[in-house]
Amino acid sequence: MRNSRTLRLIAGVMCAGTALAACGTSSTSSSSAGGGAFTPPKLEALSQLGQPEGALNILAWPGYAENGSNDPNVDWVTPFEQATGCKVNVKTFGTSDEAVSLMKTGQYDVISASGDASLRLIAGGDVEPVNTSLVPNYADIYDFLKNKPWNSVNNVSYGVPHGWGANVLTYRTDKVSPAPNSWSTMFDPNSPYKGKVIAYDSPIYIADAALYLMKTKPELGIKNPYALDDKQFQAAVDLLKQQRPLVSEYWSDYLKESQALKNGDAVIGTAWQVTVNLTQSEGAPVQSTLPTEGATGWSDTWMVSAKSPHKTCAYKWLDHIVSPQANAKVAEYFGEAPANPKACSMTADAKHCETYHAGDAAYASQIWYWTTPITQCIDGRTDVKCKDYGEWTRAWTEIKG
Repeated sequence: MRNSRTLRLIAGVMCAGTALAACGTSSTSSSSAGGGAFTPPKLEALSQLGQPEGALNILAWPGYAENGSNDPNVDWVTPFEQATGCKVNVKTFGTSDEAVSLMKTGQYDVISASGDASLRLIAGGDVEPVNTSLVPNYADIYDFLKNKPWNSVNNVSYGVPHGWGANVLTYRTDKVSPAPNSWSTMFDPNSPYKGKVIAYDSPIYIADAALYLMKTKPELGIKNPYALDDKQFQAAVDLLKQQRPLVSEYWSDYLKESQALKNGDAVIGTAWQVTVNLTQSEGAPVQSTLPTEGATGWSDTWMVSAKSPHKTCAYKWLDHIVSPQANAKVAEYFGEAPANPKACSMTADAKHCETYHAGDAAYASQIWYWTTPITQCIDGRTDVKCKDYGEWTRAWTEIKG
């Protein structure tokens, strides 16, 4: 398994249910309240806990359910097993597409789903509503993470928020001056950093271009960077083709991006905060910023399988993983903001929550969380069709050349 802090190869993924009219953020804002664009299958949440069933099959991003096998000092699964009697089996996945396929087998009880998978799972009847009153630690979770379009439908919760982060603008302070505050330094054809720009290697990166256009070319009418009609999509693609000569490298492995920043092959680019922290720790003079235009990012949710035979153990896990102790460990190990503010006093790095902007609702509101593009425009328009992920994938291949 790759270093378990990575691993957001979320780029990919087609919406599996044609009944799904939305796959993520709302039409008005990246943080507006719960999705209501489709009617999910009628499934009931668990009404009460029973005796733990003795087993739990977890489907997770690498780094989200560590049992000490990767690092003996990194283990929040064993304490859960000891406290509940639920023997845990963990299966990791590398993309949201893989996660959705695995979840459909019915072999897993819980899943850590990103925003480009969660509503697909809801629409497919693969996960059921969650009775948050049976998750005591849910009460402590930041309110700005609850009842959002990627974890709720029609004000019904389908999971427990876990952690979140932004795709930030990073730069070498000894090479980039003045300090940037806009994505223009990566998109302007006259950028002084031509040949030294590093960008994310995924079709979903088209959303970054769309977000920049949304703020700088309002005449295009972009309201959601994941909902692009023909004209809007072409504008984003053209911008990325224009950017191509500026780019020294496209990255999908954060370790490789860190190396490029350290050795000077790149001096500015899009990154995760964990990349910035790692690069700084190894002596390179880098900083990060959330540009004035905002940013794309991710917000993850723990969900319960509708077919789970171990639902009491599943709920015990949901409560455990957002407990202050466990949420602190996973957020710090993976490199993201925890969902539970009480976790902030338990991180090894006392400044972890400050670094990752945990609790900063204003910061979080500027993030457009990864969402799967589909033909039904998720910004609410019904008079046009939007480009789906297949179109994004084809365009990305063309952009990279």
